[in-house]
Amino acid sequence: MQANLPNTATAAGTAREIVQWSAIELSRRIHTRDVSCVEVMEAFLAQIDRLNPTVNAVVARIDAESAIDQARERDVLLSQGLSGGWMHGFPQAPKDLAATAGIATTMGSLAMARHVPAHDSIVVERIRRQGTVLIGKTNTPEFGLGSHTYNRVYGITRNAWNAGRSAGGSSGGTAVALALHMLPVADGSDMMGSLRNPAAWNNVYGLRPSLGRVPYGPTGDVFFQQLGTEGPMARNPQDLAWLLATQAGYDPRAPLSLSDDPSCFTQPLHRDFRQARIGWLGDFGGYLAVEPEVLAVNQNALDTFLDLGCHIEPVQPFFPMDALWDCWCTLRSHIISGNLGPLYANAATRDLLKPEAIWEIEQGEQRTMADLHRATATRSNWYQALLAQFANYDFLVLPCSQIAPFAAETHWPRTVAGRTMDTYHRWMEVVIGATLAGVPAASLPSGFTADGLPLGLQVMAPPRSEFGLLQLAAAWHEAFAPARRSSPLLG
Repeated sequence: MQANLPNTATAAGTAREIVQWSAIELSRRIHTRDVSCVEVMEAFLAQIDRLNPTVNAVVARIDAESAIDQARERDVLLSQGLSGGWMHGFPQAPKDLAATAGIATTMGSLAMARHVPAHDSIVVERIRRQGTVLIGKTNTPEFGLGSHTYNRVYGITRNAWNAGRSAGGSSGGTAVALALHMLPVADGSDMMGSLRNPAAWNNVYGLRPSLGRVPYGPTGDVFFQQLGTEGPMARNPQDLAWLLATQAGYDPRAPLSLSDDPSCFTQPLHRDFRQARIGWLGDFGGYLAVEPEVLAVNQNALDTFLDLGCHIEPVQPFFPMDALWDCWCTLRSHIISGNLGPLYANAATRDLLKPEAIWEIEQGEQRTMADLHRATATRSNWYQALLAQFANYDFLVLPCSQIAPFAAETHWPRTVAGRTMDTYHRWMEVVIGATLAGVPAASLPSGFTADGLPLGLQVMAPPRSEFGLLQLAAAWHEAFAPARRSSPLLG
């Protein structure tokens, strides 16, 4: 049935206006029959036709006639007083790492180019039950590896603000589709900043949930894999919260998933942040290589926290970050080697893997059980150290990325701030802290470089405190005007 939506205006709009509405406003207008699901579908398909050729965010598209027919079926249900929920009639394009029954799920790999799953992932099941229409997928790097969205199946996804630059990743297609109003709201996933960096680089919001908040699967490993999680992206925090409410909630197929009632995320997000305590981690005392302009833009954005009445303090390094990096590489390569090992072992598919995937697999094969045990111990110690910081601070803040969006044809930056990057993912080391601790982390738009490229602040909150983080994002959205700027590509 229809969710209890916030009250909004109800005047009908043109196709261009329809795609500009917030997801919550769009839902209300669909349910009040102010606009039909067919009109909504036609408006978003037209937007995709207009802009996707430039940025290549939405891939594996279904036939437009089929999408409109499905939208027409949603209108019939509404005429009978039936609704799947707040997303009824929404066009959706899940990230190409998420299984979609009947729609190709390539994971950006030639080795999976013809893979059409027989079942949906849990998050896709949940949006389908809401009455959405799946129109295709959003592009991702091969197997989600690397925070730059390109692959040999669909090509490069380009930044929503400058098509010559990277969109980030691995949820790059998601972020660009949102920023250019090709989708009303969208899912992504995050292992190494994949909901955070692309959101930052496209001036939208992304939220990496707490460990277990959004059930992951169905999958072969339901216990050990704890680094990656799916989560929401949106153009504003209230939409972000409502999509999280749809994605979250216990599923017995994911035994580590949380049983809290996810409807709490649909409550109003207003909160007074006077006296809130913000800890600024910055570049961890110079440990991280961060471009000076990136650091300066993010530091300047901190003034918005002051405008909200927050207290800000610099946080001195409190953990051996080189040990945390070694922990990260061990756990990540172990998981990737296990997942992709069969493709590597098969000579026919090994040649189809990109070099970075092969490197991860070989790294995983070289790690010992002692390495794995040491990494899990380091991760546990990091979690305790972070808890100690949250005893002093309500939120911990640092940049979402160490570099501004680079040239789209570059696979990954070899140097950052004059330092050599010794691996293909070292330039995104800034994001591993939240992942390893399993705490919620949001990407908030933080401003633009001198040449107009978006950046973002990464805000970490205590375990399972997504609602407070969403409240902070909502206050930020109201106070920080650049967060509400639109891409020049929209025209």
